[in-house]
Amino acid sequence: MTDNKRLAYSIIQFLRDQLQSGDLTSDAQESLEVAVQCLETAFGISVVNEDLAVSRTLPEIFTAAVGEEIPDVVVDSALECALESPTVEDLSKAELLKTEGNEQMKVENYQSAVEYYTQAIELNPNNAVYFCNRAAAYSKLGNYTGAVEDCEKAITFDPCYSKAYGRMGLALASLNKYNEAVNYYKKALELDPDNESYKANLSVAEQKIKDAPSPTGGTGGFDLAGLLNNPGFMNMASNLMQNSQVQQLVSGMMSGSYGPVGSGSAAGPGTGANDIAGLIQAGQQFAQQMQQQNPELIEQLRSQIRSRTPSASNEEQS
Repeated sequence: MTDNKRLAYSIIQFLRDQLQSGDLTSDAQESLEVAVQCLETAFGISVVNEDLAVSRTLPEIFTAAVGEEIPDVVVDSALECALESPTVEDLSKAELLKTEGNEQMKVENYQSAVEYYTQAIELNPNNAVYFCNRAAAYSKLGNYTGAVEDCEKAITFDPCYSKAYGRMGLALASLNKYNEAVNYYKKALELDPDNESYKANLSVAEQKIKDAPSPTGGTGGFDLAGLLNNPGFMNMASNLMQNSQVQQLVSGMMSGSYGPVGSGSAAGPGTGANDIAGLIQAGQQFAQQMQQQNPELIEQLRSQIRSRTPSASNEEQS
């Protein structure tokens, strides 16, 4: 029992030293005072029992026990951080690579975009934006598994990055993991409540859960009714109909003039093949407008259509 009391006395001494250091908050000081009182009561000792004191303080005993482990770890850790921290030059070059990757995305050169983003990550491996951008490129290439992995890393580096959650939802939905996708879309909306793209994608994923196919399978078809009942999609369609170019397209389709927007040419009704070609062109232009309005929703609709082809695979190994 004497050894236990000596240990308790050393602990009390250590706690009293901390109280006198002046580095503690009022709450912390109060907690330590209570701890001292509890130890003194439990072991029946007090500060006046100087015969229980040992030759070295508790911190000195601790330092001697751990030997040289602590300074070695500190030095190695500091050296490692110094080696891994990107230089100003690396940061600047990484930003240029990211910008080039963005340019490649605009021209739909997705594989090249992946390469640029990867080079940026090698220079600055803790940047959430670089991983999130590469995830978008992976999704365009159909590599949804790679997209999920990159989104996870982006979220690790920046837990408040709404775009990472949104792209994670898109990738998971493309892998037919709609329940998980819903959770990520909801998190994205928590961070960015006014984002119409997230709202639309969430509605699509929730509808897919409701319309889950029977375990017996079947070829199925495109769920047009579900799409028309999707408030997010209908809101996007409503916004598109306010666009002057789209209004011109619709007007031309109704009148039988299916020429390109702004071309000044129109083929009258009954011109056969020209009508069909013009209608196809009008449809393509309308699709382009939708793509610009909500590219992520359109990408998800494409993946849903591909998933109904037995030979297609939504998951590509990275």
